[in-house]
Amino acid sequence: MVAPVSNASHPAEPHEGSVSAKLNWLRAGVLGANDGIVSTAGIVVGVAAATVQRAPILTAGSAGLVAGAVSMALGEYVSVSTQRDTEKALLRKERQELRDDPAAELDELAALYEAKGLTAATARTVAEELTDHNPLLAHAEVELGINPEELTNPWQAAMSSALSFAVGALLPLIAILAPPTEWRVPVTVVAVLAALVMTGAVSARLGGAPQGGAVARNVVGGGLALGITYVIGHLVGAAIG
Repeated sequence: MVAPVSNASHPAEPHEGSVSAKLNWLRAGVLGANDGIVSTAGIVVGVAAATVQRAPILTAGSAGLVAGAVSMALGEYVSVSTQRDTEKALLRKERQELRDDPAAELDELAALYEAKGLTAATARTVAEELTDHNPLLAHAEVELGINPEELTNPWQAAMSSALSFAVGALLPLIAILAPPTEWRVPVTVVAVLAALVMTGAVSARLGGAPQGGAVARNVVGGGLALGITYVIGHLVGAAIG
């Protein structure tokens, strides 16, 4: 007779919701880094087109890095705080409904599971068992698409966005300052486009999309940004020089 398989040798797989949340954070981090790369590269390339002095380039690039990171953090904090407030309000309403009329809520949950394809008897059994275990969790996940135990965190989102933007912004800042004057712009362009190939491929992979299109959009968009800012910087530098 075959011995039963021990649970210890087969640890539970990650919950689908947890995996999805982690992928969303990774995707947001990649996109934040992408923003840092493109926006800071545009700033330093534009300034480099107007002057060969390191100080203005370093000043503009550093200011762009800090301003962009703060802006990303603030925007993410406000956005996620609004989402969290909405989730809390919906959960308060659901708690109140469960207290006021639990029977009606149980009927509603069973109907939702029946609409998903379960038979009426099975849907009722599932609804009852889940309600016995954790009524708020059972109703929130099915009715609202919210896990009360995994609400969005605005501080985590803000710090993640700021950090990913700053990391991305460091690349063009270092690339423009490290080489000799005549190589600053070419080296920065190559470094930025190479980084955009990587972020485009990673974001596509995380999203399960074809990598070719994502990489092409990233590179073309970044290349246009660099070209436009270089031309504008050159024209402004020539006008005030």
